[in-house]
Amino acid sequence: MAEVSAEARIDAPVEKVWGKLTDFSVFGEWSVTHTGFPKGAPESLKQGDTFEESMKLMGFPADAVWTVESLEEGRSFTIRGKGPMGVNLKQVYALTPDGDATVMRIDGEFTGAAVTLMAGKLKDSATAALNESLRKLSALVV
Repeated sequence: MAEVSAEARIDAPVEKVWGKLTDFSVFGEWSVTHTGFPKGAPESLKQGDTFEESMKLMGFPADAVWTVESLEEGRSFTIRGKGPMGVNLKQVYALTPDGDATVMRIDGEFTGAAVTLMAGKLKDSATAALNESLRKLSALVV
């Protein structure tokens, strides 16, 4: 298993950050691993919704099928997915108000036999991607 996380303080209120985070039409402008939605961007975010995403992980193309596992409107959501080579994925996006700003945290988890072979490299690559994504999201929101 490889677990990753990143956190950033974004100088914008939670509502504004949540709006960009859940606006899938701009997802590719800030998520550095995202390359597209093969069947179109999700139109909404509701528990139980599923969507497909094309990504680039460690420089390699990968497709995932995600399911929204939990959702607390305006605060957090968790998605679980299936990726290539039997890899199971989990991402948790959480927003916490901090005065007029927002602390955003992303936690990710990769499990499966293929992960065992490359856990260290995957962790380093995914952590760097999360940090860069948060930097880009912050610039997009502010």
